[in-house]
Amino acid sequence: MDSEKESGERKAAFLEVLSVVKSVAAAAREVGVARSTAAGWASQVGMSTIRAPHPGRADYARLRSEGISQSAAAVRIGINVRTARDWDQGIRHVGNARIYPDGRRVDYATGRTSTVPVPHASPSLMALEQAIHPRYLSLQEREQIADLHRDGQSLRAIGRAMGRSSSTIKRELDRNTSESGTYQPHAAHRQAVARRPRPKPAKLAHEGPLRTYLLERLADHWSPEQISRMLPVVFPENQEMRVSTETIYQSIYVQTRGGLRRELTAALRSGRTRRVSHRHAEQRTPRFSEPMLMISERPAEVEDRAVPGHWEGDLILGASSRSAIVTLVERSTRYVMLGYLPGGHTAEEVHDVLVEVISTLPEHLRHSLTWDQGAEMAQHRRFTLATNMPVYFCDPSSPWQRGSNENTNGLLRQYFPKGTDLSVHGPEELARVAAQLNSRPRKTLNWSTPAQRLRDLISAVP
Repeated sequence: MDSEKESGERKAAFLEVLSVVKSVAAAAREVGVARSTAAGWASQVGMSTIRAPHPGRADYARLRSEGISQSAAAVRIGINVRTARDWDQGIRHVGNARIYPDGRRVDYATGRTSTVPVPHASPSLMALEQAIHPRYLSLQEREQIADLHRDGQSLRAIGRAMGRSSSTIKRELDRNTSESGTYQPHAAHRQAVARRPRPKPAKLAHEGPLRTYLLERLADHWSPEQISRMLPVVFPENQEMRVSTETIYQSIYVQTRGGLRRELTAALRSGRTRRVSHRHAEQRTPRFSEPMLMISERPAEVEDRAVPGHWEGDLILGASSRSAIVTLVERSTRYVMLGYLPGGHTAEEVHDVLVEVISTLPEHLRHSLTWDQGAEMAQHRRFTLATNMPVYFCDPSSPWQRGSNENTNGLLRQYFPKGTDLSVHGPEELARVAAQLNSRPRKTLNWSTPAQRLRDLISAVP
């Protein structure tokens, strides 16, 4: 037992030296262990290969400290935005693995997630900038404390100026004043952030009623969110039976942290063996090669439906998505037009049908078309050139931005049920269905019909 304790102490000392000297051989000599042993220890924590820092990393840190955004700083340094985000989060790359500041080691070659001992290191830029509860002092407040303290203000005066208790100011100065007697706000903030993490034991690491309930519900294919939300309902008086959704996911995906078997990932609906990060909007790959006009750029006259000639469009799909029908709805009159797709619904085929249908309209009723980001609109630029109608695209997963069209598609399902072959409905059948919808009185039109409204618009033009 004593030898194990001594080995652990020497390992900790070696890792501490290694984090400073950046050389396995030098750290091994300093601590007095065999180089092979030292190499094994370094490999366990992902420090066996320590590369020279990126030549632009210092400039990147300077730009970020000046308030430059992450993406803008990445462009100026000439690095990928993903690399910039990793730098901000303090993530290190070792071979095929990414090592997080909290000790998570994700090996993307095998999909395995584990934890490693974390040597002492300065907080990452993201940790320093992270906004937390207002009861904690921010960097700006620490700068204000330094200025007022330098001017000779008393603790009470500083507290009154900042809206803080004088005991808070005293505790801050006592804890973070340097040995030379000076208070440096940025150094104080780094020390405070470094003290923030706690070696708190994982809530689900040990056997107990909470862990048992969780395992039973996961076996029943409940989602982590359902489990978390139902705990207060099932156990209203027992505050120990509480766990957040994120804690459950951490316990499943991070080995040795939460103590749950990795086989439980099979019980999750996604079936993933590791977590997948979500991209920010600015990092998404553009949907089409041609630049898109987004719905946020659409003129205000489209939104209030005061000017006719603005259309919403979509496809309704048949069985196994093998057949489709083009649906178009005019926003102010709710007039419906349907396009026949005899073969398939590729971008070329949809383009040809849309041009054919829109060309039947008078010019004053051809102002714009709003569509979702489906692949069938890859020829949107050609459509605009052929019809002089700009195409505005909705945001991803936002069907309400084409509300009239979505409602119409629901009405059309009475004629074209889901799971049926839509190619059997020819142009005559589509024209008959469109005529029926356009002859129905609509409450939103004060009980006029879409056909009457459109006829009035056409006849009003000399």
